[in-house]
Amino acid sequence: QVQLVESGGGLVQAGESLRLSCAASGRTVSSYAMGWFRQAPGKDREFVAGINRSGGSTAYADSVKGRFTISRDNAKNSVTLQMNSLKPEDTAVYYCAADRTTLPGVRYSLKTYDYWGQGTQVTVSS
Repeated sequence: QVQLVESGGGLVQAGESLRLSCAASGRTVSSYAMGWFRQAPGKDREFVAGINRSGGSTAYADSVKGRFTISRDNAKNSVTLQMNSLKPEDTAVYYCAADRTTLPGVRYSLKTYDYWGQGTQVTVSS
């Protein structure tokens, strides 16, 4: 089992950047495919970005492609989400998640993820 703790959220203006971190404990993140999801008020939780177990493959939601970057540091047992050119529509609670899959690819569906962090709030003002 792995425990996930997100950090790095906050209030920024449109066009600015934030870097979210997800620290893992209990097991190494190299055992999992990892993902970032977000949930805005009144909306369903949605996929933002994912990275496979090896770190060799990444995927992004169309709404963040070209602005967000997911990466993993197995030595530090962490995953980060670099968010640039933030927009007001990026405002949400952001969650880090881990999938125990043995498959080699990126995992997109929140239903397959086994472990979740508590979330960190990101607010982007216009």
